[in-house]
Amino acid sequence: MESNIRWLVFAILISLTFASFVLDHGVLAESVKPDEAKQLRDEVRGMFYHAFDGYMNNAFPLDELRPLSCQGEDTLGGYALTLIDSLDTLALLGDRERFTSSVEWIGKNLQFNINKTVSVFETTIRVLGGLLSAHLIASDYATGMRIPSYNNELLVLAEDLTRRMLPAFDTPTGIPFGSVNLMYGVDKHESKITSTAGGGTLSLEFGVLSRLTNDPVFEQVAKNAVRGLWARRSNLDLVGAHINVFTGEWTQKDAGIGTSIDSFYEYLLKAYILFGDEEYLYIFQEAYRSAMQYLHKDPWYVEVNMDSAAIVWPVFNSLQAFWPGLQVLAGDVDPAIRTHTAFFSVWKRYGFTPEGFNLATLSVQYGQKSYPLRPELIESTYWLYKATRDPRYLDAGRDFVASLQYGAKCPCGYCHITDVELHKQEDHMESFFLAETVKYLWLLFDLAVDSDNLVDNGPYKYIFSTEGHLLPLTPQISLAREGCSYFGGYCPSNSTKPKQEVLEEESNNDERSNSYPYHESFPITGLIKGLCPGLTHAQKYGLSYVLPEKTDREDVDEAKPVVTSSSIVLITDQRVEKKPQEEEGFTSQSEPIMTISGGSSNDQTGQELTLLESETDDQRLYSS
Repeated sequence: MESNIRWLVFAILISLTFASFVLDHGVLAESVKPDEAKQLRDEVRGMFYHAFDGYMNNAFPLDELRPLSCQGEDTLGGYALTLIDSLDTLALLGDRERFTSSVEWIGKNLQFNINKTVSVFETTIRVLGGLLSAHLIASDYATGMRIPSYNNELLVLAEDLTRRMLPAFDTPTGIPFGSVNLMYGVDKHESKITSTAGGGTLSLEFGVLSRLTNDPVFEQVAKNAVRGLWARRSNLDLVGAHINVFTGEWTQKDAGIGTSIDSFYEYLLKAYILFGDEEYLYIFQEAYRSAMQYLHKDPWYVEVNMDSAAIVWPVFNSLQAFWPGLQVLAGDVDPAIRTHTAFFSVWKRYGFTPEGFNLATLSVQYGQKSYPLRPELIESTYWLYKATRDPRYLDAGRDFVASLQYGAKCPCGYCHITDVELHKQEDHMESFFLAETVKYLWLLFDLAVDSDNLVDNGPYKYIFSTEGHLLPLTPQISLAREGCSYFGGYCPSNSTKPKQEVLEEESNNDERSNSYPYHESFPITGLIKGLCPGLTHAQKYGLSYVLPEKTDREDVDEAKPVVTSSSIVLITDQRVEKKPQEEEGFTSQSEPIMTISGGSSNDQTGQELTLLESETDDQRLYSS
């Protein structure tokens, strides 16, 4: 009873403080009109080139720029990180000359046979994602940016890089180590603690690589990592922030949607949309429902203990700001609007979002005063404008531009802000400023002008990776399995062969004889046309997650992740309704998007999802 009262008091406090806080920071300026939107789009383009030219002239080929001193520094692996991260932004801006010269330089000069220990997570989302996105653009006539001389050099590099990261997955849980040496593998002293986001945000890049190379090992190890994390969720269907990759024990049980967990949720939904793999969808349904039940204190989100749901951290951290954008992608727009309003009110107060904002005191959290040019709030603003065409999101974009131009601009680029209250600058610019922050800003204003860009008016629908890289829903990627279930569909060369024959061929291939062992996925994606209602996730897929026995062994070669299957899949007919797209305009309604209508966590029928015309016809969502 006492616990319920505390929850009620906290909820009332949050509601009242939010109302007064937003009213105190309302927008009074005149709304952005189409002519101003065009000017802002051009200004953002200039922002990109100010930073990109600053990097190329003063830091390249080092990883990142120091924009105050106009110098460079190696921060990840020493392989021109910012250039790789910027490739698809160059293509999006239509800069054929620089995109071509950058791709050619990387193809001729980059190599990963280096004695460097790198973050698996950061290397995947920044480097692997950047290489794959640029490869898909440079090799395809339909993008309008194809490079005639290009011969898959970036794809070769991407595969080489990822094979060098595979030793990180050699753990009893299947959850990878946080770091790996690109030449020697995992150091024997490497920490066995990793974050949930670090282990669960690999499925897009690894999955795309598998489908481009026709080698399933990459997709499988990434999926096994997600299964390893989800198998250890609490009874509330919540996951913690940090986990031991050997024992599977949570070392930090704080559950939230921000730091250390954020993109785990993001990649569940996006992996389903990109690959049509229903297992990701059902994990997302369960995870999202629990997040909204236990973490959502409308309009804010808090961190709770994953076992008891007791609040442990009433703080808005800046990484939470991606969530409204994810909700738009899932079709849950109303709470996204309210939460974005709350998050943006923090930006309005300080001119930036601090890393932490205390919801109890309505002040910057001690020790979390910085703003490292993060894109998450801008990303959600873009998605909400795309869904609603509400001009207030253009107004928010104008505020973002003003803050960055007057508070963060440096002689050679844009600086970190070390204190959002004093607007003190720091001599560092993360590569994601060019990969994400200015990309989403440019897309926001271009959407308001004419939408004549690769993303909004190109040959494919695109999913953005968590680093903002463009991954298209092409048949080779999205229909690699489904396509073989109907006559005339796209089929990778090995997909129609008996599995034993494929495995025998690979075992005889010298180049792949030492490939990392993987657990075979369930060959049902191309067969299901619907699933019977009332089944749990485990029943739908015949998954029984087996927790490894506790062990004192420290040798990474001993145990392997265990996933068993004894599934019976029931196949039914499924009808998918389509809604017509409304004509786009400056004030039109939303594009068709995925919508979710869900019951309570005890609802035996689960949630009903409908995929509208913005996604591919062959990727269907099912009523459960």
